[in-house]
Amino acid sequence: MGGRHSGNLPPETTSLVGRRGELARIRRLCREFRMVTLTGVGGVGKSRLALRAAALMRPGFADGAWLVPLSALDQGALVPYSIAESLPLADQTTRPMLEVLTEYLGDRHLLLVLDTCEHLIEDCARTARELLVAAPRLSILATSRRPLGVPDEQVLIIDPLPVPDDDGEGPQEAVRLLTERAAATVPGFAVGDGDRTELARLCRRLEGLPLAIELAAARLRELAPAELAARLDDRFELLGDTEDEVLDADPPWHQALRTAIGWSHQLCTPEERLLWARTSVFAGSFDDQAAMDVCADELLPAADIVGLLAGLADKSILIWAPTGGGERYRMLDTIREYGAIWLRALGEQDELRRRHRDFYLDLARRGDASWLGPEQIDWNDRTTVEHDNLRTALDHSLSTPDDHSALEFAAALWFFWYPCGFLREGQHYLERALRLDTEPSAVRNRALWVCSLTLVVQGDATAGMAWAAECAGAAERLGDTEAALAAQAMVMAAATIRGDLALALALADSLLAVHRPEHGLSLPSLLARLGQCHVHTAEGRVEEAVKVLEEMCAECDKRGERWMRAYADLFRAQAELTLGRFEEAQTHARAALEVKYRLHDSVGIALALDVLACAAAASGQGASAARRLGLAQHVWDTIGRAQLGIHEWVSAREKCERQARAAIGDQEYRDAFLTGYGTGLESGIFSALDPGPLDPSSSPPSRPAQEH
Repeated sequence: MGGRHSGNLPPETTSLVGRRGELARIRRLCREFRMVTLTGVGGVGKSRLALRAAALMRPGFADGAWLVPLSALDQGALVPYSIAESLPLADQTTRPMLEVLTEYLGDRHLLLVLDTCEHLIEDCARTARELLVAAPRLSILATSRRPLGVPDEQVLIIDPLPVPDDDGEGPQEAVRLLTERAAATVPGFAVGDGDRTELARLCRRLEGLPLAIELAAARLRELAPAELAARLDDRFELLGDTEDEVLDADPPWHQALRTAIGWSHQLCTPEERLLWARTSVFAGSFDDQAAMDVCADELLPAADIVGLLAGLADKSILIWAPTGGGERYRMLDTIREYGAIWLRALGEQDELRRRHRDFYLDLARRGDASWLGPEQIDWNDRTTVEHDNLRTALDHSLSTPDDHSALEFAAALWFFWYPCGFLREGQHYLERALRLDTEPSAVRNRALWVCSLTLVVQGDATAGMAWAAECAGAAERLGDTEAALAAQAMVMAAATIRGDLALALALADSLLAVHRPEHGLSLPSLLARLGQCHVHTAEGRVEEAVKVLEEMCAECDKRGERWMRAYADLFRAQAELTLGRFEEAQTHARAALEVKYRLHDSVGIALALDVLACAAAASGQGASAARRLGLAQHVWDTIGRAQLGIHEWVSAREKCERQARAAIGDQEYRDAFLTGYGTGLESGIFSALDPGPLDPSSSPPSRPAQEH
């Protein structure tokens, strides 16, 4: 969301050695062609090179350069979702995601880096073709072990680094990479005159393959260069029959990489090898608790896991990364593939995938049970960082629908799909699970109303109402009171969007008549209070609305709940606007905005900005109102249906615009609106949270905004 962006390319943590010629060729090809694919053997450094090239080219793209990592995906259908989630796009309409992408990218001058396409080649190719046709200013730089086959695709094969000759003369890039990585890994590492020949020999043996060289560099912690080179020579000669058989599996392995990884495998203890294989089931990153729960058994006691993880990190098999939420580990794709091959050879693949699924299903259950309480920020952060693993576990559940785990899993993650900003992906998984598992059950009922929720919040009242009706009928037949109440809440929300305030109020009153505060917070009762408040405010009974909200805030505060409490603040701000108390309205709107931004709740962010704009316009601050309207409009553009189509909210926004234009004139309004539209979301939010007037941004809009 937001306006002009430079992209999401990660910072470089290590130097890129050599590759000047390749970088120049990539940049030249990208200037002349819109689809460029870097191919080459695993471990040759395609991703690293693509990221450096994209960083160098980024200033030439008005709307930035955006990395889309695909290695953790199991299902090609998720490629458009991954692209959308990498972009500043949070569309919450129910259109096909590819249609949303083509519209968003249509007039943008932007570079997409599709990283690691080979396992999803057909879906990546199909998506790339459609986007390139629909978006004439879009360029794509892809990395893949084989070309995508897109029309006019230019393929650049990335070769290993050049190596010295037998006398150590000639290109030194491979040797420099080895020495730099060794210096970073081995305290006090220095290259003596006698070592240079052995290091050159080592790089020739590894054929200049960067990943193989980096693995070898980690060995210099315990071996001198001459001994390392000698042992590696032996390694080439002494590959065992069993390992040969394992490594003949797909994908094909380059001999040097096979040797380097296999040798690292041999140097691991048996316990480290087993953990390496078992942790290959994780997608993206994982922490030590996940490794213990998924990988530990009598062969790998849980008490040993942390030490074994540290050992694998020391050997550069795992990459250790401290984060705000604790220490996490990840594997390079090629290392993970090697571990997965061994896992299959051990006959443990199915069991470990089941354990992985069960761990993340339990995580979803705990998040579901805890969400309406004081730990929402923690659960937001935890599930967001586990996004890749959640996808992988869900995909595994969908491959075994007989145990109903897919329905339970997708429904339990309602708090991730909505409050945390992944509505479209949630709808995708819920609808797949519901199609596969049609047997009536309480689990299916829950998935039905959660699917309705994802659609209603996207503004599709008709489709949401249909799922809710199916849930209500099934709940009545099964005597499922909880699902019946949830379905009623979904119908109430849909009625609000449709403008049927009488039905919405009747359903809200009915829900609250059976609510018992001593039983804790529930989503239906909280939605019912918001429904009551909306109707009361729309009908001019504002003091009644305020009373409802005060009761809701008291319930939320008692239990430390913040997400729905922020919606109460937002509705309170709307009520205060109606009463003409503009300072109070801004205070409540800012309180809501702070929470909604932290939780990535796009609808809440946009509504809060609308209210702040209305308060500014009503106070005579026309320029501030216009800038806030511009920023809010850009957020709504990424969501889809502005103000969700709710009549009262649309009318308030139109009134705000009229007041702002009257205060400052049409031209100044337009200029201020464009400034707000072009402001980055983060800086725009920070300015909106400041009690002073919204400061103008010097950033121009990334594209012409709709005229108002």
